[in-house]
Amino acid sequence: MLKIGVFSKLSRISVRMLRYYDEAGLLTPGEVDPFTGYRYYHERQLMEAERIRALREMGFGVEAVREILAAYRDPETLERFLRVRREELRAEMARTQERLTLLEITLQRVRKDGIIMEYNVTLKEIPRRRVASLRGIIPGYDREGDLWQQMMTEAGPQDLQMADPCWSIAIFHDQEYREGDVEVEIQMAVKGEYRDTEHVRFFTAEPQQVASVVCQGAYQQIGDVNQSLVVWIADNGYEISGPMFNIYHVGPAQTQDPAQWVTEVCLPVKKR
Repeated sequence: MLKIGVFSKLSRISVRMLRYYDEAGLLTPGEVDPFTGYRYYHERQLMEAERIRALREMGFGVEAVREILAAYRDPETLERFLRVRREELRAEMARTQERLTLLEITLQRVRKDGIIMEYNVTLKEIPRRRVASLRGIIPGYDREGDLWQQMMTEAGPQDLQMADPCWSIAIFHDQEYREGDVEVEIQMAVKGEYRDTEHVRFFTAEPQQVASVVCQGAYQQIGDVNQSLVVWIADNGYEISGPMFNIYHVGPAQTQDPAQWVTEVCLPVKKR
């Protein structure tokens, strides 16, 4: 038998936490002296303590640890718990990375006097072009890649020939910003004629006048880009005439480094 202090050192769990686990019924001492109240642990309980410590470091709460320990001899159940936690941690990492990226963008764009830099706005025409188009509802803006994958899966067997330039475009059809169930249409300029598939349509997109900003880097800067666009539109006697869309000159399909992405943010406009 091991005194609680010795067990604490060997298990790398503080005495305070061992008492908490005892009260929670997670790791009870092997024996408790009825006269002194001293707690003693069996040597074999070190294995159980190590499991608890590892699971807690993974971020599992006490109740979850209790469920996992109860199922520890069932590999399928244990694997299910661990897979769920892995996905939770990956999601947390992604959110943290997004925040870090936004922070870096802001730091890079703040002048020494603390004034935020403005983007250059260009008035241009998107030309007439033959496009492959897929419009659908996705869980969120970060899932746009699902549509591109679906397009290539459905239309790829027809040996699509991309035009030059390709005009890889995502059109955001919702009337407001949405947290979920986002309606997005993707378009890619193609050469030649092709058959419509279940979800992919081929048609001629008409010319469109837009105010646009080309920016390099991660997508978190889009909010500042939008501000520059709408101010320019108002100051130059134009009004918005259609849904916003992005042209991806360099994106995740070409590189996984967000610093290398080149995106052209466009708002269709007409003279007031």
